[in-house]
Amino acid sequence: MHELAITESILNIAQKHASQAKALKVTDINIVIGKFSSIVDDSVQFYWDIISKNTICENSKLHFEKRPAKFLCLDCSNEFEFIEEIMPCPVCSSLRVKLISGEEFWLDSIEIER
Repeated sequence: MHELAITESILNIAQKHASQAKALKVTDINIVIGKFSSIVDDSVQFYWDIISKNTICENSKLHFEKRPAKFLCLDCSNEFEFIEEIMPCPVCSSLRVKLISGEEFWLDSIEIER
């Protein structure tokens, strides 16, 4: 259910920047979501279709760029992408790893018509 609040924030940000740019319409919104983010893109899209009606963002398209999760091995300093549920370092087989990316979520850019 937190996707509704997040989607409302995206709409507010897009409207604010579109207004500042004197846009007639927002056509596209680009969003980055990490693999381990708790955000469900289908839910964001569902809420977007509802709350963007009768706004400058109505009929704009949401584009989701999904970022992989990356880990750092604390023993050998190797960086690697998450593939399986429990994954040791592919270089030294250590399980002492730290998540360094994959939880991100942000509105990257908006595209407008003037």
